[in-house]
Amino acid sequence: MLETFKNLFRIPELRKKIFFTMGIIFIYRLGGHIPTPGIDPEVLGDFLEQSSNSLFGLYDMFVGGAFRRVTVFACGIMPYISASIIIQLLGTVFPYFHKLQREGGEGKKKITQYTRYGTVLIAVIQSLSIGIWLQSIQSPVTGLHAVHESLSGLKFIILTIISLTTGTIIIMWLGEQITSKGIGNGISLIIMIGIVAQIPGSIMSEVQQIIAGTRHPLMELMILVVVIGMTAFIVLMTQAMRKIPIQTPKKVINNKMYAGQNTVLPLRLNMAGVIPIIFASSIMTLPGMIGNFFPESLAMEDISRLFAPGGILYSLMYALLIIFFTYFYTAIIFNPVDIADNLKRSGGFIPGIRPGKKTAEFLDNVLTRITLPGSVFLAFISIAPFLLMGTMKIDFYFGGTSVLIVVGVALDTLQQLESHLQMRNYEGFLKKGRLRGRRF
Repeated sequence: MLETFKNLFRIPELRKKIFFTMGIIFIYRLGGHIPTPGIDPEVLGDFLEQSSNSLFGLYDMFVGGAFRRVTVFACGIMPYISASIIIQLLGTVFPYFHKLQREGGEGKKKITQYTRYGTVLIAVIQSLSIGIWLQSIQSPVTGLHAVHESLSGLKFIILTIISLTTGTIIIMWLGEQITSKGIGNGISLIIMIGIVAQIPGSIMSEVQQIIAGTRHPLMELMILVVVIGMTAFIVLMTQAMRKIPIQTPKKVINNKMYAGQNTVLPLRLNMAGVIPIIFASSIMTLPGMIGNFFPESLAMEDISRLFAPGGILYSLMYALLIIFFTYFYTAIIFNPVDIADNLKRSGGFIPGIRPGKKTAEFLDNVLTRITLPGSVFLAFISIAPFLLMGTMKIDFYFGGTSVLIVVGVALDTLQQLESHLQMRNYEGFLKKGRLRGRRF
């Protein structure tokens, strides 16, 4: 393993990509500590300590702690995720967007452009909501407002919109730079870094509770066992796959006979990865965000309470959205008709299945069957943290969702690193027999 790490820096191109990615991550973490102008951090801290709304903790997990500190990166990358959801949903309704999705490079550029416009619009709406919410905050200890009087009112809201929207645009640009010039998927990597950055603080909080006597060491051991077991289970399910055998016939090229090959088409149990959870989480924050527009409304307060993380309605809606987006995103990234056509053109076939339409139907049926347990798995590990918080009184969000994001993004990044190493005949991280995917 140590030799593999050394090999990473022996390749000039790969070394440049790694250092570039690390530099972008440093800039992102630095921006996450620049406060929004006009905020009194002590008043905000008093309010959040007394608040029981676990939506803060859930959203704060995705933005790397920037929401709790109300920094210029408080909106995080979530407006970009929401805009991506909307654009992809439009592709299933409007022919124009569906045509763009199938046009290749040019269509992708157009979709990216529309996604950026949508990101700015959603960031403006979200930052407006945060600005209104901040002006309603009062310290339960001193009675002071979180917003300085010199900047209260319309002036503060405009300043908040400019600051947070600009922060979201910068994060979006940083993520795109990692994807194009660095290692890994930039947007996913930014979310993962935000989660990992909170782990040391969460560990220290648990240690302090043990020292103070508010948390029994045996209970802490149980929590550790649950987290390790869940991590192992997530890795297992992430790598689980159904292997479809593919045969190619013999070929004659330049009067030479070439034997046919036996290969497999791997269909992962969790083909959609962490995207359904991110999509569903983005949508489930909307009721709380809309409620911030009406801080004095009792009806909106009731709606926000119904959709608070950990509630029955929230858990049910969250699970259903995850299952829906798992099927939806899987259908986008894997088209059985296209796969069947490609196999037919290359002369390949699935043993016992006729090429063409029958092959497409077979692949669609297999994909539908294995996506169901995959979607239920995603829903379960997303709701599990709230169950743990309720039964074990855990006050941090390093549960199923965060572990899945970290594991999924880490494996994807490792696979990209390994591909660079193997291109230059170096041994990679994922040796044969380890993390290669398990048959389901």
